[in-house]
Amino acid sequence: MQEEIRDIRIEDYNYPLPDERIAKHPLAEREMCKLLTYSGGEIGEYLFRDIPSLLPDNSMLVYNNTRVINARLRFQKPNLGAIIEVFCLEPIMPRDYALVFQCTDCCRWLCFVGNAKRWKEDSIMRIVNVNGEDVELCATKVGRRGNAFEIDFSWNKPDVTFASILEAIGEIPIPPYLNRNTEPSDSKDYQTVYSHVEGSVAAPTAGLHFTDEILEEVDRRGITRRELTLHVGAGTFQPVKSDTIGEHAMHTEFISVTRELLVDLINAPAKIIAVGTTSVRTLESLYYIGVILHSNPNAGEEELNVPQWLPYQGKDTITTKEALQEIINYIDRNNLDCYMGSTRIMIAPSYKFHVVDGIITNFHQPQSTLLLLVSAFVDGDWKSIYDYALSHDFRFLSYGDSSLLLR
Repeated sequence: MQEEIRDIRIEDYNYPLPDERIAKHPLAEREMCKLLTYSGGEIGEYLFRDIPSLLPDNSMLVYNNTRVINARLRFQKPNLGAIIEVFCLEPIMPRDYALVFQCTDCCRWLCFVGNAKRWKEDSIMRIVNVNGEDVELCATKVGRRGNAFEIDFSWNKPDVTFASILEAIGEIPIPPYLNRNTEPSDSKDYQTVYSHVEGSVAAPTAGLHFTDEILEEVDRRGITRRELTLHVGAGTFQPVKSDTIGEHAMHTEFISVTRELLVDLINAPAKIIAVGTTSVRTLESLYYIGVILHSNPNAGEEELNVPQWLPYQGKDTITTKEALQEIINYIDRNNLDCYMGSTRIMIAPSYKFHVVDGIITNFHQPQSTLLLLVSAFVDGDWKSIYDYALSHDFRFLSYGDSSLLLR
């Protein structure tokens, strides 16, 4: 099975996507976007505002509460020299997102660097105005990991947090395929209405269509709403450059789920609907975390992370409820409030879904791992969905239209 998955050719997941079909901005009223529905091979068309009535009765809606940070920083070399762009990917020291944003003197991040060849000195500096106070921010290269750099940030005002520095000078990192600069409107448009845990460098865009009014209607219909956290990394935009997916390295993403959510998942009375592929990846990763704990109850933190190919190694030997209970037991044994870890899970055709019964998701790039995930969920019938969307004027990618896929 694992070898068959590895031999999947990414060219089989290509489709024509003209630039004019890529939504460069969201609709003024985000809930008025189109909504494609798919269930049992049948396709329907609605508006997103209709979604509360389209969700199965007594279902549980699970969405990603991560918030996009102003991850892109620009430094200019002295005497009006070159612009160096530093893109914060993930914290290194401290590794915890909440702690790194609270730092008041220094921190270290893994970063992409634009115009890196012009950064010949060890350090570059700029003045940041934070709440009317000038702060000297220094960025120092201390190492390299592949195409990314380890960078130390330090500043000279101990009452200033790194979060306030990002807020003062950082830019929202909109997707590269929009082919435009960040605009002030993106600060609001590129956040979900329920985002509140800072850490992503890309939005969980399936949730961008929700409004407070839609969520209130979901509540009125008796549909449970629950949150989880997956901090989306820049790897979500990484194209599959190899001929087969076996040669593609999945990116690592940080996840966090509460004990309460795990209990609710076990006791869910009906279908579990994941808002976005990030929620899907988190929920499905939980099953394999449980599998690891089932075989090794004393597994350490470094072992409780989901490798890319684990789902295809024939280790699906316990039920979903048993797997989730293993995580609850782990939380209780260690006096924790939640499980925190990371995942590199690859969800591709023939994947067996253990937790998710439905997906709300946008329309994804050709030859992407996200399209592979959709294909896996609809048993390979992705072409009929995308052919319909292309022929019925749906808007694509992050700011585009939406779909509700049910099994």
